[in-house]
Amino acid sequence: MPARALNHVSIVAKNLEESVRFYEEMFGLMRLPTPNFGHPTQWLRVGDLQLHIFERPEEARRYAHFALTVDDLAAIYEKGRERGCLDSDTFGHWLVELPNGNVQLYLRDPAGNLIELDFPNVELLPLELRAQCVRLADRYPQSDWNRQATLFLEPLPTPSAE
Repeated sequence: MPARALNHVSIVAKNLEESVRFYEEMFGLMRLPTPNFGHPTQWLRVGDLQLHIFERPEEARRYAHFALTVDDLAAIYEKGRERGCLDSDTFGHWLVELPNGNVQLYLRDPAGNLIELDFPNVELLPLELRAQCVRLADRYPQSDWNRQATLFLEPLPTPSAE
């Protein structure tokens, strides 16, 4: 039986309250009731999913990340620029256009967790932001198979009850 949905992603925080405020202010996430796990923990609502943040002494991983779909990438970019949290080191640039025109913006939260923000169409970005995109196809050859990749999957058909 295949898994039917992603439920949540968990990340570490050096300071739980600072990280929770970051996610509330940057992305409008909302706090949810959270069980007591014996260490500071907060669950946040992300659409129909959850982000779990827990304060622990571990460091964030360099390449491990999770992605959020956003409706206004330009506004998130501006908030990230103001906070100085855009990440250009990990994948070579903080704003990447995929071969099909999807866009990825990379930034880091206060604990150093890498976050990818996904946007469906580079053509919908303001010209000044679009000009800052690095095209993946300009860096690496893309086959026909590669050019079909998309960050936004259509829902799977619901099995009919017979």
